[in-house]
Amino acid sequence: MNFKYLIKLAFSALSMVFVFAKTNAQVTIGNTQTNGNEANNIITAVPFLLITPDARTGSMGDAGVAVTGDVNSSSINSSKLAFLDKPYGFSVSYSPWLKNLVPDINLAYLSGFYKLDSRNTIGASLRYFSLGSIQLTDINQQDLGTSNPNELALDFSYARSFGEEFSLGSSLRYIYSNLASGQFSSGQVHSGNAVAVDISGLYRTTSSIFGKEAVLSAGANISNIGTKMSYSDGGESFFLPTNFKLGGASTITLDDLSTFTFALDFNKLLVPTQPIYDANNNVISGKDPNRSVPAGIFGSFNDAPGGFSEELKEVGISTGMEYWYNQQFALRAGYNYQSPMKGDSRYFTLGLGLKYNVFNIDFSYLLANSQSSPLANTLRFGLLFNFGNKKIVN
Repeated sequence: MNFKYLIKLAFSALSMVFVFAKTNAQVTIGNTQTNGNEANNIITAVPFLLITPDARTGSMGDAGVAVTGDVNSSSINSSKLAFLDKPYGFSVSYSPWLKNLVPDINLAYLSGFYKLDSRNTIGASLRYFSLGSIQLTDINQQDLGTSNPNELALDFSYARSFGEEFSLGSSLRYIYSNLASGQFSSGQVHSGNAVAVDISGLYRTTSSIFGKEAVLSAGANISNIGTKMSYSDGGESFFLPTNFKLGGASTITLDDLSTFTFALDFNKLLVPTQPIYDANNNVISGKDPNRSVPAGIFGSFNDAPGGFSEELKEVGISTGMEYWYNQQFALRAGYNYQSPMKGDSRYFTLGLGLKYNVFNIDFSYLLANSQSSPLANTLRFGLLFNFGNKKIVN
């Protein structure tokens, strides 16, 4: 079997999921056109890591880096685990993905936490992404059987509070990408493996807004700082989707029964933007993307061929709100925006939450034009369990 064709085949699965579907503004698998007009021109491996796995955050337009934490916090800001008021808990989330295109792509997420004491919290999570069944053929269109590619990420998190207002957190992540699904393990193609870390922080303080008690918070998370990933011996290595997420939130207590939260997040991938090449594959605008991980991160702020205006287009915006009635029933809504030049992923989200005794049930729905967005009608489901008496955080 032709090696280059296999790589093209394997990545065509991700192209379908992340480029055609426009699930992320800045991720594509493919080549940048010489005219520089390709909209999604940042290339990374394992872009499934940028999908929001839990229903609560998903129903708030993917905003939540500074929102009050829960057991799923390690997926967006592990430092929030330090302020959880229960001794331990776990959750499971599930989402059929791109069901308007194919019926068998899905994302599953399992997470848990345990408070060591009033300041220190540990957590773990598993993210599993299945691309369903893919029919394989060789360069001569001969049937090679069916493949079931899948990817996963296993996380271990630690968070520590420094008083009642500030916390820091970090996650260590092992990433496995089995695009060949064992079909060609005897050849040059193999599964991709990588190790990454997240670094995050959260600051919160009490205040007053319109005469009502409020909690103001700001959060930041740099995720997927890690080794490059390769799918072949001596082949090209791809950046992980290192992402910088910065946001704020305000939670206002209207009365004894009603609480409102408003959130706003900004996102940017910290990986090289693909330059413009001439017919001889020489860079004529932008910067050479073949550089180290640290150089890719720091250079991601000034390497776009279109200059500062294009860099701004690479910043995605997420905003959401959450209303709790009697801390038992929640209504949520949000909006996610990405530039038409960088993915055009624009949609509204809606969601519900129900808290009863030790468990929460969360549900989210993505509202978009079904004719232009394969993400339309995407559902997410989440079930959370929190056990024990409340602990004082100091």
